[in-house]
Amino acid sequence: MKNNRIAFLVLFLILVLSFSVQGEEFRLPDIRLEIGSGGEESQGGDLVLALRILLLLTVLSLAPAILIMLTSFTRTIVVFSLMRSAMATSNMPPNQVLIGLALFLTVFTMAPVWQQVNADAIQPYLAEEINTETMYERGLAPIRDFMFKQTREKDLALFVDLANIPRPGNRDEVPTYVLIPAFIISELKTAFQIGFMIYIPFLMIDMIVASILMSMGMLMLPPVMISIPFKILLFILVDGWSLVVETLINTF
Repeated sequence: MKNNRIAFLVLFLILVLSFSVQGEEFRLPDIRLEIGSGGEESQGGDLVLALRILLLLTVLSLAPAILIMLTSFTRTIVVFSLMRSAMATSNMPPNQVLIGLALFLTVFTMAPVWQQVNADAIQPYLAEEINTETMYERGLAPIRDFMFKQTREKDLALFVDLANIPRPGNRDEVPTYVLIPAFIISELKTAFQIGFMIYIPFLMIDMIVASILMSMGMLMLPPVMISIPFKILLFILVDGWSLVVETLINTF
Protein backbone atom coordinates (compact mmCIF):
# COMPACT_ATOMS: atom_id res chain seq x y z
CA MET A 1 0.00 0.00 0.00
CA LYS A 2 2.84 2.37 0.90
CA ASN A 3 4.60 1.65 -2.40
CA ASN A 4 1.41 2.44 -4.30
CA ARG A 5 1.11 5.84 -2.60
CA ILE A 6 4.76 6.69 -3.41
CA ALA A 7 4.26 5.70 -7.04
CA PHE A 8 1.13 7.85 -7.26
CA LEU A 9 2.95 10.89 -5.84
CA VAL A 10 5.86 10.44 -8.23
CA LEU A 11 3.49 10.20 -11.20
CA PHE A 12 1.69 13.34 -10.07
CA LEU A 13 4.94 15.31 -9.76
CA ILE A 14 6.05 14.18 -13.21
CA LEU A 15 2.78 15.42 -14.75
CA VAL A 16 3.03 18.79 -12.99
CA LEU A 17 6.62 19.28 -14.06
CA SER A 18 5.86 18.33 -17.66
CA PHE A 19 3.10 20.89 -17.89
CA SER A 20 5.19 23.57 -16.21
CA VAL A 21 8.03 22.98 -18.63
CA GLN A 22 5.72 23.42 -21.58
CA GLY A 23 4.43 26.68 -20.08
CA GLU A 24 0.91 25.41 -19.63
CA GLU A 25 -1.21 25.63 -16.52
CA PHE A 26 -4.14 23.70 -15.18
CA ARG A 27 -7.25 25.75 -15.75
CA LEU A 28 -10.83 24.83 -15.13
CA PRO A 29 -13.30 25.81 -17.82
CA ASP A 30 -15.08 29.07 -17.15
CA ILE A 31 -18.75 28.71 -16.37
CA ARG A 32 -20.85 31.84 -16.59
CA LEU A 33 -24.54 32.43 -15.97
CA GLU A 34 -25.90 35.62 -17.46
CA ILE A 35 -29.42 36.99 -17.31
CA GLY A 36 -30.05 39.49 -20.02
CA SER A 37 -33.03 41.55 -21.02
CA GLY A 38 -34.05 40.13 -24.36
CA GLY A 39 -36.13 41.85 -26.93
CA GLU A 40 -39.89 42.17 -26.90
CA GLU A 41 -40.37 39.08 -29.04
CA SER A 42 -38.18 37.02 -26.71
CA GLN A 43 -40.05 38.26 -23.64
CA GLY A 44 -43.40 37.48 -25.22
CA GLY A 45 -42.30 33.96 -26.12
CA ASP A 46 -40.96 33.36 -22.62
CA LEU A 47 -44.23 34.57 -21.11
CA VAL A 48 -46.31 32.26 -23.28
CA LEU A 49 -44.06 29.32 -22.41
CA ALA A 50 -44.30 30.12 -18.70
CA LEU A 51 -48.08 30.32 -18.89
CA ARG A 52 -48.24 26.98 -20.69
CA ILE A 53 -46.07 25.35 -18.04
CA LEU A 54 -48.23 26.86 -15.29
CA LEU A 55 -51.38 25.60 -17.00
CA LEU A 56 -49.90 22.12 -17.37
CA LEU A 57 -48.89 21.98 -13.69
CA THR A 58 -52.36 23.15 -12.66
CA VAL A 59 -54.04 20.44 -14.72
CA LEU A 60 -51.70 17.78 -13.33
CA SER A 61 -52.40 18.87 -9.75
CA LEU A 62 -56.16 18.69 -10.36
CA ALA A 63 -56.00 15.43 -12.33
CA PRO A 64 -56.99 13.15 -9.39
CA ALA A 65 -60.01 15.30 -8.55
CA ILE A 66 -61.01 15.49 -12.22
CA LEU A 67 -60.69 11.73 -12.62
CA ILE A 68 -62.72 10.98 -9.49
CA MET A 69 -65.43 13.64 -9.62
CA LEU A 70 -66.03 14.34 -13.31
CA THR A 71 -66.08 10.78 -14.63
CA SER A 72 -67.78 7.45 -14.00
CA PHE A 73 -65.23 6.50 -11.33
CA THR A 74 -67.42 7.55 -8.39
CA ARG A 75 -70.35 5.34 -9.35
CA THR A 76 -68.12 2.39 -10.15
CA ILE A 77 -66.08 2.36 -6.94
CA VAL A 78 -69.15 2.89 -4.72
CA VAL A 79 -70.95 -0.05 -6.34
CA PHE A 80 -67.91 -2.28 -5.92
CA SER A 81 -67.60 -1.30 -2.26
CA LEU A 82 -71.28 -2.02 -1.59
CA MET A 83 -70.99 -5.35 -3.38
CA ARG A 84 -68.05 -6.36 -1.19
CA SER A 85 -69.97 -5.32 1.92
CA ALA A 86 -73.01 -7.33 0.81
CA MET A 87 -70.88 -10.42 0.40
CA ALA A 88 -69.29 -9.79 3.84
CA THR A 89 -65.90 -10.86 2.50
CA SER A 90 -64.07 -8.20 4.54
CA ASN A 91 -61.10 -6.96 2.46
CA MET A 92 -61.46 -9.43 -0.39
CA PRO A 93 -61.01 -8.32 -3.11
CA PRO A 94 -58.41 -5.86 -1.74
CA ASN A 95 -58.88 -2.13 -2.15
CA GLN A 96 -56.05 -1.97 -4.69
CA VAL A 97 -57.83 -4.47 -6.94
CA LEU A 98 -61.18 -2.69 -6.74
CA ILE A 99 -59.63 0.73 -7.38
CA GLY A 100 -57.57 -0.62 -10.28
CA LEU A 101 -60.62 -2.25 -11.86
CA ALA A 102 -62.65 0.93 -11.33
CA LEU A 103 -59.92 3.00 -13.00
CA PHE A 104 -59.77 0.79 -16.09
CA LEU A 105 -63.56 0.72 -16.34
CA THR A 106 -63.50 4.51 -16.10
CA VAL A 107 -61.01 4.68 -18.96
CA PHE A 108 -63.22 2.33 -20.99
CA THR A 109 -66.39 4.30 -20.26
CA MET A 110 -64.89 7.74 -20.78
CA ALA A 111 -62.82 6.87 -23.87
CA PRO A 112 -65.27 8.47 -26.37
CA VAL A 113 -65.40 11.66 -24.30
CA TRP A 114 -61.63 11.90 -23.99
CA GLN A 115 -61.17 11.21 -27.69
CA GLN A 116 -63.49 14.09 -28.49
CA VAL A 117 -61.62 16.37 -26.06
CA ASN A 118 -58.32 15.41 -27.69
CA ALA A 119 -59.62 15.99 -31.22
CA ASP A 120 -61.47 19.26 -30.55
CA ALA A 121 -59.23 20.94 -27.97
CA ILE A 122 -55.83 19.41 -27.27
CA GLN A 123 -54.59 18.74 -30.79
CA PRO A 124 -55.62 22.17 -32.19
CA TYR A 125 -53.97 23.82 -29.18
CA LEU A 126 -50.73 21.91 -29.65
CA ALA A 127 -50.81 22.89 -33.32
CA GLU A 128 -51.21 26.54 -32.17
CA GLU A 129 -54.49 26.87 -34.06
CA ILE A 130 -56.46 28.03 -30.99
CA ASN A 131 -55.61 29.92 -27.81
CA THR A 132 -55.83 28.71 -24.22
CA GLU A 133 -59.32 30.06 -23.58
CA THR A 134 -60.74 28.38 -26.67
CA MET A 135 -59.02 25.13 -25.74
CA TYR A 136 -60.63 25.26 -22.28
CA GLU A 137 -64.11 25.86 -23.70
CA ARG A 138 -63.82 23.13 -26.33
CA GLY A 139 -62.31 20.63 -23.90
CA LEU A 140 -64.96 21.24 -21.26
CA ALA A 141 -67.91 20.90 -23.66
CA PRO A 142 -67.80 17.06 -24.06
CA ILE A 143 -67.33 16.60 -20.32
CA ARG A 144 -70.33 18.84 -19.61
CA ASP A 145 -72.45 16.86 -22.08
CA PHE A 146 -71.49 13.63 -20.27
CA MET A 147 -72.35 15.10 -16.88
CA PHE A 148 -75.68 16.49 -18.10
CA LYS A 149 -76.71 13.03 -19.33
CA GLN A 150 -76.05 11.51 -15.88
CA THR A 151 -77.42 14.37 -13.76
CA ARG A 152 -81.01 14.40 -12.52
CA GLU A 153 -83.02 17.57 -13.01
CA LYS A 154 -83.99 17.55 -9.34
CA ASP A 155 -80.35 17.59 -8.22
CA LEU A 156 -79.48 20.28 -10.75
CA ALA A 157 -82.41 22.42 -9.61
CA LEU A 158 -81.27 22.02 -5.99
CA PHE A 159 -77.85 23.52 -6.64
CA VAL A 160 -79.28 26.22 -8.91
CA ASP A 161 -81.46 27.31 -5.98
CA LEU A 162 -78.57 27.09 -3.53
CA ALA A 163 -76.41 29.21 -5.82
CA ASN A 164 -79.11 31.91 -5.96
CA ILE A 165 -78.83 32.31 -9.72
CA PRO A 166 -81.67 32.81 -12.23
CA ARG A 167 -83.24 29.68 -13.62
CA PRO A 168 -81.23 28.67 -16.71
CA GLY A 169 -83.05 28.54 -20.00
CA ASN A 170 -80.74 25.91 -21.51
CA ARG A 171 -77.67 23.85 -20.69
CA ASP A 172 -75.23 26.52 -21.81
CA GLU A 173 -76.52 28.86 -19.11
CA VAL A 174 -75.76 26.35 -16.32
CA PRO A 175 -72.42 27.24 -14.69
CA THR A 176 -69.90 24.44 -14.39
CA TYR A 177 -69.50 25.00 -10.64
CA VAL A 178 -73.22 24.27 -10.29
CA LEU A 179 -73.20 21.26 -12.61
CA ILE A 180 -70.31 19.42 -10.90
CA PRO A 181 -71.87 18.96 -7.41
CA ALA A 182 -75.23 18.10 -8.97
CA PHE A 183 -73.51 15.44 -11.07
CA ILE A 184 -71.71 13.98 -8.03
CA ILE A 185 -74.93 13.77 -5.99
CA SER A 186 -76.69 12.04 -8.88
CA GLU A 187 -73.82 9.58 -9.25
CA LEU A 188 -73.96 8.68 -5.56
CA LYS A 189 -77.72 8.18 -5.70
CA THR A 190 -77.46 5.93 -8.75
CA ALA A 191 -74.65 3.94 -7.15
CA PHE A 192 -76.66 3.34 -3.98
CA GLN A 193 -79.66 2.23 -6.02
CA ILE A 194 -77.52 -0.35 -7.81
CA GLY A 195 -75.98 -1.38 -4.48
CA PHE A 196 -79.44 -1.92 -2.99
CA MET A 197 -80.35 -4.31 -5.79
CA ILE A 198 -77.09 -6.18 -5.21
CA TYR A 199 -77.75 -6.45 -1.48
CA ILE A 200 -81.14 -8.19 -1.81
CA PRO A 201 -80.04 -11.72 -2.87
CA PHE A 202 -77.19 -11.78 -0.34
CA LEU A 203 -79.55 -10.58 2.38
CA MET A 204 -81.93 -13.43 1.55
CA ILE A 205 -79.08 -15.93 2.01
CA ASP A 206 -78.25 -14.42 5.42
CA MET A 207 -81.89 -14.70 6.52
CA ILE A 208 -82.20 -18.31 5.36
CA VAL A 209 -78.97 -19.37 7.05
CA ALA A 210 -79.91 -17.56 10.28
CA SER A 211 -83.33 -19.23 10.33
CA ILE A 212 -81.81 -22.68 9.82
CA LEU A 213 -79.27 -22.17 12.57
CA MET A 214 -81.94 -20.95 14.99
CA SER A 215 -84.16 -23.93 14.23
CA MET A 216 -81.22 -26.25 14.92
CA GLY A 217 -80.49 -24.49 18.20
CA MET A 218 -77.06 -23.25 17.09
CA LEU A 219 -77.48 -19.78 18.53
CA MET A 220 -73.79 -19.32 19.34
CA LEU A 221 -72.66 -19.97 15.77
CA PRO A 222 -72.39 -16.72 13.75
CA PRO A 223 -74.59 -16.99 10.64
CA VAL A 224 -72.03 -15.00 8.63
CA MET A 225 -69.47 -17.79 8.86
CA ILE A 226 -71.95 -20.20 7.22
CA SER A 227 -73.47 -17.78 4.70
CA ILE A 228 -70.21 -16.50 3.14
CA PRO A 229 -69.46 -19.71 1.19
CA PHE A 230 -73.04 -19.76 -0.14
CA LYS A 231 -72.76 -16.10 -1.16
CA ILE A 232 -69.54 -16.79 -3.04
CA LEU A 233 -71.14 -19.84 -4.68
CA LEU A 234 -74.15 -17.77 -5.77
CA PHE A 235 -71.87 -15.05 -7.10
CA ILE A 236 -69.95 -17.60 -9.14
CA LEU A 237 -73.04 -19.33 -10.50
CA VAL A 238 -74.60 -16.11 -11.81
CA ASP A 239 -71.21 -14.87 -13.13
CA GLY A 240 -71.41 -11.91 -10.78
CA TRP A 241 -68.47 -9.87 -12.02
CA SER A 242 -69.67 -9.87 -15.61
CA LEU A 243 -73.20 -9.07 -14.49
CA VAL A 244 -72.16 -6.16 -12.27
CA VAL A 245 -69.74 -4.70 -14.82
CA GLU A 246 -72.29 -5.03 -17.64
CA THR A 247 -74.91 -3.31 -15.52
CA LEU A 248 -72.56 -0.47 -14.68
CA ILE A 249 -71.49 0.11 -18.28
CA ASN A 250 -75.08 0.05 -19.50
CA THR A 251 -76.11 2.69 -16.96
CA PHE A 252 -73.92 5.19 -18.79
